Amino acid sequence: MGDIDGKCLNIAMLGHKRIPSREGGIEIVVEELSTRLVNRGHKVTCYNRRGHHVSGKEFDGVRLREYKGVRLKTVFTIDWKGLAAVTSSVFAALYAACGKYDVIHFHAEGPCAMLWLPKLFGKRCVATIHGIDWKREKWKNSIGSKYIQFGEKTAVKYADEIIVLSRSVQQYFQEKYDRKTVFIPNGVSTPNQAVPRLIGKDYGLGKANYILYLGRLVPEKGIHYLIEAFKTVRTDKRLVIAGGSSDDTGYIEKLQKMAAGDERVLFTGFVQGRMLEELYSNAYVYVLPSDLEGMPLSLLEAMSYGNCCLVSDINECMEVVEDKAISFQAGNVDDLRNKLQELVDNSKTVEDYKAAAADFILKKYNWDDVVDRTMALYGWDNRSLR
Repeated sequence: MGDIDGKCLNIAMLGHKRIPSREGGIEIVVEELSTRLVNRGHKVTCYNRRGHHVSGKEFDGVRLREYKGVRLKTVFTIDWKGLAAVTSSVFAALYAACGKYDVIHFHAEGPCAMLWLPKLFGKRCVATIHGIDWKREKWKNSIGSKYIQFGEKTAVKYADEIIVLSRSVQQYFQEKYDRKTVFIPNGVSTPNQAVPRLIGKDYGLGKANYILYLGRLVPEKGIHYLIEAFKTVRTDKRLVIAGGSSDDTGYIEKLQKMAAGDERVLFTGFVQGRMLEELYSNAYVYVLPSDLEGMPLSLLEAMSYGNCCLVSDINECMEVVEDKAISFQAGNVDDLRNKLQELVDNSKTVEDYKAAAADFILKKYNWDDVVDRTMALYGWDNRSLR
């Protein structure tokens, strides 16, 4: 086993769907952390779910046993809505508890419901709370919400350390549970800027002739506000909605009905690779109209590409952008419409925000710093991060 005095640590990670994958922000975080830890000489095993990609089996990749030096184990999963996350995290926690690991890193509140198990085996357990998941629309007034809240309470009781991604979530844990947490926001990498080749061929998009939303198509992201607001904005620019529908097709059907009759609105579906790079690289404005976030990785990515961003004024977005983006009152369609119209009519304002975005975000959020601070919580050194 590893040693806190400088030897290799043996680390397990669970709670994500699978890596390599962009199915959600958790998967991106797990991939970034695990591959960087391996590059530093540590051993990392990630416990992946079975089942199809949340945006459809056409996006399934080859099941790997190793990725960039990270060992991948696929665990038993009942691939039904509401059961996939529970069953995969139960079996992942069981395997991790029985493995020769120094640290087991749980990601998200629901999987933390099993954190007590490896603690029985004397393992050091760290939990990352990516957001207050039981507040999400799909879990409201459901058994799933109760299970996620149980996971939250289990993390509070048993985790050696809890990482949070925003100050507002840190305050929540302090006020509700009197539990100290460690604030370690996500990182972002310098991106590859891409000319509009694929998006021009497939969608007729060019440099700065579209407004972009890129992320999961779920109610708490507020995309319905964006479509309603955009429909009355006076512009020839298109609105591109890029992302997968997760496991709920009802919401995307609602969005498509809202957009019916406005040929400017384009749904691309799930995107990755070169297509994703081109969409980020050539947008006129990036919009994130969320009601609820953990720490929005898509916003970090959009700013890293040098985008002018328009975001809802929830704490989780404002902590990220500070004064380097424009905000509107969350849930206020009229305010969103007015801000969109102002930006469409004032390209100089957009260019000013673009000029400042990338340098600001790349200096503020760095994956190597995230790894340093996470390793300290694993027991790598004795620094206090609180």
